[in-house]
Amino acid sequence: MSIELFRQDRHVCVMFARLGDEGGDAVQSNQFLLVNGNTGAILDPGGNIAYHELYLGMSAFFSPHKLAAILASHADPDIIASLDRWMTATEAPVYISRVWERFAPHFCKPGKTAGRIVGLPDAGERLRLGTGDERFELWALPAHFLHAEGNFQFYDPVSRILFSGDLGASMGVSMNPEQPVTSLAAHIPRMEGFHRRYMVSNKVLRLWAAMARQLDIQMIAPQHGSPMVGAAVHEFIDWVEQLACGIDLFGAANYRVPG
Repeated sequence: MSIELFRQDRHVCVMFARLGDEGGDAVQSNQFLLVNGNTGAILDPGGNIAYHELYLGMSAFFSPHKLAAILASHADPDIIASLDRWMTATEAPVYISRVWERFAPHFCKPGKTAGRIVGLPDAGERLRLGTGDERFELWALPAHFLHAEGNFQFYDPVSRILFSGDLGASMGVSMNPEQPVTSLAAHIPRMEGFHRRYMVSNKVLRLWAAMARQLDIQMIAPQHGSPMVGAAVHEFIDWVEQLACGIDLFGAANYRVPG
């Protein structure tokens, strides 16, 4: 199922929230398609269970050979396990942290990623994608250790959507990814356990929050669960800035030889 997050002229942002009818053993995950005229980018394309419907969804906007980029926040299976199929179906390069650029080819048959992996520097960059009148920008923002060692978020300056990867994720049977969150308080129970375990430390969250406040963010769209809009955006930034997580919570009791 696709959900249109933004539309202005020919610039469209679409979220796919239930591709492959995941359920069962697979964690729910979101895939994102950014369309700019007759080209665009896919953000965190997901695994093989998401591939078919995402490919058809993209093809409704433009031909697969027009895809300008595949962007990966990090290298987990729910992010790019379908990479082999995208390497066959499109000519698009893959943008991923330099930390993971030599790991990503392991998802593909030998040689299929040759010349098509673009390693992002730790500092990030403003990516200029597409050609001619259909050229557009996406900003690769450093989000290292949130949760992966080399991790990026992607900001669209037109829609002012921050595609935040695992930061901002929500889980649980009561979570409805198609329903944006406008106030954070009632949503925190769907987020807290995940963030306390998957985010590395409060130090990193505080550094991220300081960076995020420099952006005009209208929506935070995570890779799992519901987008956040309105007051929930800054409430989320304030919440994670104070959150103890990861190594803050671990001690000697967590590193014992099992009895």
